[in-house]
Amino acid sequence: VQLQASGGGLVQPGGSLRLSCAASRSTLDVYAIGWFRQAPGKEREWVSCISSSASSTFYADSVKGRFTISRDNAKNTVYLQMNSLKPEDTAVYSCARRSGSYCRSGKYNYWGQGTQVTVSS
Repeated sequence: VQLQASGGGLVQPGGSLRLSCAASRSTLDVYAIGWFRQAPGKEREWVSCISSSASSTFYADSVKGRFTISRDNAKNTVYLQMNSLKPEDTAVYSCARRSGSYCRSGKYNYWGQGTQVTVSS
C-alpha cells in the first residue's frame, strides 16, 4: 500500500487549500482514512478521520468548522478541504489508512508521504 498526500503549498492567513490522499497498489474504499499533521518541533497531531462510506467524520477541536474531510471512492482519493487557514496550521500533512472501516475500529497501519502546508503572509 502506498499513500501519497498532495496539494500543499504556501497560502496567506485566511486562505484555503485542498489536500488529496491517493493510494496506489490498494483500494481505499473499505477503509477509514485519517489526516495528521506535524509542525516543526512538535508531536504529530491527529486532524480528521472519515469512515469508509463517508457516513462518519471526526475532527480535532483545533480545525473543527474550518476543515472538511471527504472522499471519492471511485477515484480512490480522500480530500481535506482547509479553509480560514491560520499560521498555526503550518505543518507537514499526511494521510493514513486504518485497518477497519470505521474511525473507532482498528488502528492506523499504513502511512503516506506528507505534503507541506505553510500559512504565512
